[in-house]
Amino acid sequence: MMIMKKKVLAVVLLLISFSGFSQLKVGKDNIAKLCGCFEIDFKYVETFSPDTAYPFHKREHSRGTELVLPVANSNNKIVLQHLLIVNDSFIVKHWREDWEYQATDWLVYQGNKQWIKQPISASDSKAKWTQTVWEVDDAPRYQGTSAWINTKEKTYWENTTNAPLPRREYTTRNDYQILKRGNHIAVSDKGWIHEQDNDKIAMVNGKEKIIAQEKGMNAYTKTTDNNCLAAKIWWEKNGAFWNNIRIRWEEVIKAKPTIILKSKFENKRLDEYFTNIFNQWTSKSISLEEAGIKAKTIIEKFVSTNENTALK
Repeated sequence: MMIMKKKVLAVVLLLISFSGFSQLKVGKDNIAKLCGCFEIDFKYVETFSPDTAYPFHKREHSRGTELVLPVANSNNKIVLQHLLIVNDSFIVKHWREDWEYQATDWLVYQGNKQWIKQPISASDSKAKWTQTVWEVDDAPRYQGTSAWINTKEKTYWENTTNAPLPRREYTTRNDYQILKRGNHIAVSDKGWIHEQDNDKIAMVNGKEKIIAQEKGMNAYTKTTDNNCLAAKIWWEKNGAFWNNIRIRWEEVIKAKPTIILKSKFENKRLDEYFTNIFNQWTSKSISLEEAGIKAKTIIEKFVSTNENTALK
């Protein structure tokens, strides 16, 4: 009987180990499919509100061409940079996404530009991938954890998490403070689709109130690599600068249990400061190391420990 129990335990441990290895490989294979040159179709529409007097906002539809590059790749972490191609001479460093296998902590969004660092339990992170999405200036946006699911019919990753207002709205409205994102990423040989079922949440007397719900559908369709050649060349010239910015952000976030961001410092946005440092670096008036030091100093001026100052 004892020998039989030991054999059963050995089989269970082997299955657990294989499951973890399988999810690591499956995740890496699927994340690789998020990379490449894509024609993108962005669609958003508000679908429902519990308030019958709610003024629904116009549906949004836009298109673009984007290169998604793996700019860092280790055993358990993959960093993907999105580059938006306006034309051959105008490339926009777009958002960034990090994928980490069995992450140990994450930043949980609280609203009002505040994130609290919290541990992820071993049971919640086991054999799962955490996606972290960052702003165009590499400031934090949101994180979510889930396993990649592969079936005969489809391959997908999905989760629900709180996030700040999307860029398409945070400069035009202030009637809600949190976007509860229902993210569903499905990959195929033709590309991938980021489907969203979002709740727009206002904080009223410390309680959450849904003011509207929204459907989003972002379709990334593979296109020839030649359509993204300008972005590839741009990153080869400028990627070192932005990799340095990413590392400086990591240093600041690692040192703080709470991140509260100011919208402006001395009446300038963070991206304006970074543009100035970037121009100094490209003109060779400062070195890459000096650019990183300047950037970290600016980041620390934007990261506040006082909630009242973070909104200024």
